[in-house]
Amino acid sequence: WHVQVMGSGPALLLLHGTGAATHSWRGLAPLLSPHFTLIAPDLPGHGFTALPERRRLSLNAMAADVAALLTTLGLAPDFVTGHSAGAAIMLRMALDERISPKAAVSLNGALLPFPGLGAIAFPALAKVLFLNPFAAPFLSRRASAPGAVKRLIEGTGSKLDAAGLEFYARLFRTERHIAAAAGMMAHWDLRELKRDLPRLAVPTTLVSADGDKAVPPSVALEVAGLAPGVELVELTGLGHLAHEEDPEIVSGLLRRAFA
Repeated sequence: WHVQVMGSGPALLLLHGTGAATHSWRGLAPLLSPHFTLIAPDLPGHGFTALPERRRLSLNAMAADVAALLTTLGLAPDFVTGHSAGAAIMLRMALDERISPKAAVSLNGALLPFPGLGAIAFPALAKVLFLNPFAAPFLSRRASAPGAVKRLIEGTGSKLDAAGLEFYARLFRTERHIAAAAGMMAHWDLRELKRDLPRLAVPTTLVSADGDKAVPPSVALEVAGLAPGVELVELTGLGHLAHEEDPEIVSGLLRRAFA
């Protein structure tokens, strides 16, 4: 595991999304570290964390493994924030009572199965790519082509500066990282999470950005209808990577949610 721990105060666990790494928190960390002890791991196979065996890339397995990591570190988060797929891991851990945070914040959380045929076709395609030994090198080369990363990020509805794009370019040039992202998508199943949302007991804020092209705000609205006592917050003018685009706004939001 690659884990970054910094700051002082109540423990706040940060879980990034598929295809990202701890670099995703680079703007938020300096703003939050005076108020919280931040715990930011690279998810399995992502960033600098080793790639596990295939079955450990499922939602349930990742939730169990992150919880085991926290036990090894001797850390119990008071609060937790997850972005995209990281939000699903966060809620799975809470529902399974692997963590007992006082509050949680989902940032553009990917919390529901793909609609219609996408629920079958997309994981199946990802599984084909994951099992093909030539897929990761091919995708890595394609992703490192000039302009490819910028187009990919803008396809999520976000705009990052040159430094932000370069962080993703470095990741996408790493075959292990590409394999982990494909493996997550191949083994990801959110049907059980959706079924269990009505028994969510942790006070949770669902943050959605109106420009998110990866996880539209309608997902947060539907989750709010399933999970009791959640709060909805919509950010305007931002996309899927809202916390990277405007860390000041998201930092203030998190501090209010965890006050």
